[in-house]
Amino acid sequence: MAAKKLRVLVVDDSALYRRVLTGVLNSIPGVEVVGSANDGVQGVEKARTLKPDLMTLDVEMPQLDGLGVLQRLADSGDSVTTVMVSAFTAEGARATNAALRLGAFDFVLKPTSGSTRESELQLKDVLTPIVNACRERLDRPKFGPAAVKAAPVATPAAVDKVTATIRRKIGGPKVVGIGVSTGGPAALAKLLPMLPSDFPCPVLIVQHMPPLFTKSLADDLNNNCAVQVVEAENGMSAKPGTVYIAPGGKHMRVTAQPIGPSIQITNDPPERSCRPSVDYLFRSLARHYGNEVVAAVLTGMGDDGCIGCRHLKRKGAAIVTQDEASCVVYGMPRSVNDAGLSDSVLPLERIATFLISTARQEAAAL
Repeated sequence: MAAKKLRVLVVDDSALYRRVLTGVLNSIPGVEVVGSANDGVQGVEKARTLKPDLMTLDVEMPQLDGLGVLQRLADSGDSVTTVMVSAFTAEGARATNAALRLGAFDFVLKPTSGSTRESELQLKDVLTPIVNACRERLDRPKFGPAAVKAAPVATPAAVDKVTATIRRKIGGPKVVGIGVSTGGPAALAKLLPMLPSDFPCPVLIVQHMPPLFTKSLADDLNNNCAVQVVEAENGMSAKPGTVYIAPGGKHMRVTAQPIGPSIQITNDPPERSCRPSVDYLFRSLARHYGNEVVAAVLTGMGDDGCIGCRHLKRKGAAIVTQDEASCVVYGMPRSVNDAGLSDSVLPLERIATFLISTARQEAAAL
């Protein structure tokens, strides 16, 4: 019996992009485009009638833009897994980040190539892993045993014990590192507002995103957090109570200085197709801060961060991973868990409490 195809709706006001996206999606094995819409209003109607598994949604459209479509579907209880299609502009970045906070699954950039064939190849290369991750997410059982091997989620008592052990092992950490990808903007929007303004460590984050988008993400988060959130710049001193997000398209690493971690932004080659790379950041944390690091690996496709966690683990750092149930995509955390590198597996909402408790060396109240 053939596997059920992933049913996709394409919503875009450009006839050219509707045609290109339809052709690209239909060329991906196991995918069937079941309809298209040329504006947001029609997109809402077709999403309700066709009930697709996945919808590609243009960010900027007349009458009703992509954000309006998401909001209208959510308000009526007709929400659908959505991949935003965005222009590489500051406004596109702001709108896309807002859509991701509303629950959009992921996003792709509109190709800038003058060749239709090159644009099709570029889109297929980007869309294929996203579609496969979407399929895995939709196939994930909501109840009962998980389909993939996962580390057991720690109970509150077990978390308390692990936190106490980590405090004895590493003392007061000097820096927190976080790696995150697909589902990251929404995860960070929940996690970071829980950190108090006097959080005693700098927090360094690699979120897989292109240029412009990381700046928009940092600005949005800064407006809703007690800690300061900035896009990192070369030469910055990483200060307690501040969150530094690696700029899109560049790597971030740290060196140890008497006044604290110093940030370096580089154009070193991508690592396993990632720039910024979680592995790249985590290796530098292991090299300069060793067992004075607490690292967290959150939702995301692939396994970026696993090699970096091996370096951190050898130096005695503490590592926490997000549990499968609260991940949009259980890829990056799963790779760390399956490698036996995670000290604790926690739901997203409890990771902030874990970080605060460990950083302050207070009794955990999880």
